[in-house]
Amino acid sequence: MGRYTDPVCKLCRREGQKLFLKGERCYTNKCAVERRPYPAGMHGRTKQFRRRSESDYAIQMREKQKARRMYGVLEAQFRRYFQLASRQPGRTGENLLSLLERRLDNVLYRSGIARSRPEARQIVRHGHFAVNGKKTDIPSFIVKPGDVIRAEPGERARQSLELIREGGPLMQTPSWLDVSPEEFTIRVNAKPARSDVEAPLNEQLIVEYYSR
Repeated sequence: MGRYTDPVCKLCRREGQKLFLKGERCYTNKCAVERRPYPAGMHGRTKQFRRRSESDYAIQMREKQKARRMYGVLEAQFRRYFQLASRQPGRTGENLLSLLERRLDNVLYRSGIARSRPEARQIVRHGHFAVNGKKTDIPSFIVKPGDVIRAEPGERARQSLELIREGGPLMQTPSWLDVSPEEFTIRVNAKPARSDVEAPLNEQLIVEYYSR
């Protein structure tokens, strides 16, 4: 299966909560979850199609799907992240969230440069940023503590950093990132802790899904 190209608001309505896939729109009364808090489709709100009590497996799968859709990761890639997290020391669930948070597109989103992860992914693909001096156009690139992400000269990314310098970031920057609009850089200070992850996810359910 390729990249999802249908309306992203359907994904939020399917999960029954905001996945923040459309930036500022998600914070307004135009948000589809607030206007139509039921699954998409002609039978979304009829009695016979209301959500029934789900099995443990269904709950675990929904949590995994929610994480995939929130970070914009395909199934095979998400499974590889889980396998990598399971081989690292510490808790597998927290390792998994740390890997997802350290994706380059998510770093740009969390730093306030992009209004949504899809927008951040587009900025990366267009080659507007370099990591440690090397131009990088791979959204799934995993940054490490000590890495320096710099906006390429004359590109759209610098305009976003200029806006941050003039009016502040679009969202609160987490402590594991240091944004310097004057130098057009983002520095990765450390790996994100579980408390730094704002995504409304229960990582233990994802671990249970893949461990069954």
